[in-house]
Parts: sequence; C-alpha cells; structure tokens
Amino acid sequence: MRNVHTVTQVRDAEAPLLASLPPGALMQRAVYGLVAYAARRLGRVGGARVVVLAGGGDNGGDALWAGARLAARGARVDAIAPGRTHPEGTAALLAAGGELHGPDPLPDDDALRALFDRADLVLDGLLGIGGQGGLRTAHARLASFAPMERTVAVDVPSGVDADTGAVAGPAVRASATVTFGTHKRGLWLMPGAAHTGPVELVDIGLELPEPDLRALEDPDVAALLPVPELSSSKYRRGVLGLVAGSDAYPGAAVLAAGGALRGGAGYLRLITEGHHDEATGRPRGRAGDLVAQAHPEAVVTAIAAGDTAAMLAAGRVQAWAIGPGLPPGPAVRELLGALLGTDQPIVVDAGGLDPLAEIVAADPRALPARPGAGPARRPRQQPPPRSRA
Repeated sequence: MRNVHTVTQVRDAEAPLLASLPPGALMQRAVYGLVAYAARRLGRVGGARVVVLAGGGDNGGDALWAGARLAARGARVDAIAPGRTHPEGTAALLAAGGELHGPDPLPDDDALRALFDRADLVLDGLLGIGGQGGLRTAHARLASFAPMERTVAVDVPSGVDADTGAVAGPAVRASATVTFGTHKRGLWLMPGAAHTGPVELVDIGLELPEPDLRALEDPDVAALLPVPELSSSKYRRGVLGLVAGSDAYPGAAVLAAGGALRGGAGYLRLITEGHHDEATGRPRGRAGDLVAQAHPEAVVTAIAAGDTAAMLAAGRVQAWAIGPGLPPGPAVRELLGALLGTDQPIVVDAGGLDPLAEIVAADPRALPARPGAGPARRPRQQPPPRSRA
C-alpha cells in the first residue's frame, strides 16, 4: 500500500524536522537515498558519466549533492544550470571535481546533445514539488534533451504538478523517480503518472497524517480477496451475473468473462445480447458463442436487446456487472434500471455508464434509494499491517 499526500502535508511534516535538525541534515537524508539508487542503477560508479539538471530549489540541491557524492566515487559529473543553483550543493559538486555549465551562457545545442549522449545517468532536479504552471523556456529546452531511458527524476519529474499530476507544456519523462518522505499525488494521477516510470520511496523520517489517498499494490489486492476454504462451493465463492457483449462488440464479453473468472468468482453467468435464431426460435449471440469457446465453465444466456425479464430469470446471482461491449442506448438503460431495482451489488462500466448517467439525471435519488445501497461490505480477509513508508 502506497500512502499518498499533498504538498502542503509534506511541507507541514518537514517543518518540525527542519527546526530541530542541524542545517542541511534533512536534505542529506534525501541525498543518501538518491545516491544509493543511482549507484545501484549504474552498477559501477567509477568512470560513469552523470549529468545533473540543477534548478535553484531543494530538489536541485538534492541532485547537486548527489552529483558531488558520485563524483567523489570516481564518476564524471556535469551539472547544467538554467538559472541560480543551490549554493551548498554547487560548492560540494565543484569541490568533488564536478563541472558546472551555465547559467550564462548555457551550452549550445551541439554541446548539450554531446553531454546527454555520453551520459550513463541523468538526474532531473530542475523543479521540485512546488513547481506549477509548466517549465520556463530554458528549463523546457533541457527537458527536451534528457533521454527518458537514462533519466531519473528527483522527487517529481520537472513539469509535473506534484498535487494534481497536471502537465502544462513540456515536461521531463523519466525512466524512474526517486521521491522523498511520501508519495505525492501527481506521481499517481494522470497525465503526470505517465512521466514517472517506477517510483522508489526514500524514507526521510517525516511524521505524516493519515492519507486520504492510497495506491494499491498487488499484495494489497490479493489480501482483500477471500481465500477459498476446503468446504467452499461455487455458491459460497459467489455467483456473478455479467451483462456484457453484443454482436458488434463480442471481444469485450470474452475479456470481461476471463477477468471475472480469474478474479475468483465461483460461478459466472454471462447474459449477452443476441439475435433471433430461426432454427431454435431463441436468441443467440456471437459474443455468447465466443465466451463459451474461450471459457466453457461460464454459463451463457443470450437475450433479446432490453429483455429485462430474461436477464433476471437467468438464474441465481449474488452480484452483477454490466456494460462491457454493450452499445449505449434505451435497451441498456432498461437492463440497468432493472438491476438497480434488485438488492445485489452492481458494478457499472463501459456501455453502461452513459445509461447510468441518464437514469441518475432523470431521478437523482435512483442510486441512494436503491435497496442495498450503503457502505461497501468489509472483506472477509483484511490486509496485513502496513509498514511505515
């Protein structure tokens, strides 16, 4: 489980540490984690070439200090600064044998291209968690040269809003992000999340409030799922009614059925739209035929478009999902309206979303007044205690 916090919460948590620790001590905690990641990434530090994109804030300081530590271990480190830089970080880099390029003048395009082409690793410290509104021209120019596959963002990729994930114009695209203290919202919200690569968290000792946003990981999801017991039957494990697929979109039903079966449903009833079969006099659908071939354990019922009675008569169901592969329209609205009148849990997706919006627009009480509406049921198995981020 990854706890996610706002910039304000991070600043508030940093304040008492900044007041109680020696100057620069909190930054050095971040630098230690950043250098450890960079050393693992490089494999061999001595002889490696590292480029530091150094802004004027604390993230620029982190990147410069990390460059200084890597230079002291034998790396060739070039820092490029489009403006002012962190004084202590700059002094440490120069003392360790690193070079500073810029801000006046910045290297020309050919010189920049040569630096980036030779770099084994690029540390992006142009902007930090306080950066908003996009990159300035000089910063955007450097971001455009940074090779994604060799760039590591320091705390947050420059140009990504740390709170919202918004990207206003050019932004750094990183192959990985090393973030400090806690995960920031912008690392997990699109479009910013597309710029981060895998995110590694460095603990710097922040005491943070309970988050109102968490990012689930595979073990968390696995812990939420009930584990079948020796006495479990298909009915005890749950019967899912899946209303999905049509002649126009049969593949969606196949994918949704596969997901439901992999998710642990004990019994899957697929209700799918079909056409009238002259030979049998009953509905038959292409989607149902494909699901039966791909997942013979699913029980398939083809119904005429909008036939709510046939849907509800398909058999015992303990929870419903509706929407994948259904063409939005009055027929789907009829089916969804009938399901909202039951007391079973319902998941609405894809082709069911517009009809759901229409139902709620016509009657805002349709969801709150539905039988069974209320807080989600607590899973039978609870997640294990979370370790401190």
